[in-house]
Amino acid sequence: MMIKEDVFHIYMAEDDAEDQQIFRDAIASLQENIKITMFPNGLDLLNELQANTLKPNVIFLDLFMPRLNGEESLTEIRKSTAFDDIPVVIFSNLYDIDRISNLFQNGANRYLHKPNSFKTLTFALKRTIDSIKNNTLGGTAIINYVE
Repeated sequence: MMIKEDVFHIYMAEDDAEDQQIFRDAIASLQENIKITMFPNGLDLLNELQANTLKPNVIFLDLFMPRLNGEESLTEIRKSTAFDDIPVVIFSNLYDIDRISNLFQNGANRYLHKPNSFKTLTFALKRTIDSIKNNTLGGTAIINYVE
């Protein structure tokens, strides 16, 4: 069961406190009804997914985290059919097409390269969330932007 439609709920696994805050600020600047639940690693996120009957509308995963990194988290999420309808966005500084292609093969729906500016991050997050809400950019997509 997805969380109520009037609230768009994001789960995010990100170990860097500064990146967490920048992400929260960018989402807040969109002025939409969005709730974020942060996890310091993929293991905590997975434990919450398995324990809670309410599911988020989207999961953002950083690739490089302790305990369970983004790639490992993605693999675990995609092992369970209960999470098939939850889009997963990889959110990382890494930009390696072969690695991104591999992540898509493993079940990622979007890849968002961490932008260098707050304005670009806000634009990229709006585009990503809109594409998920509207179910556009079907299949997989790298969210592009120009800085």
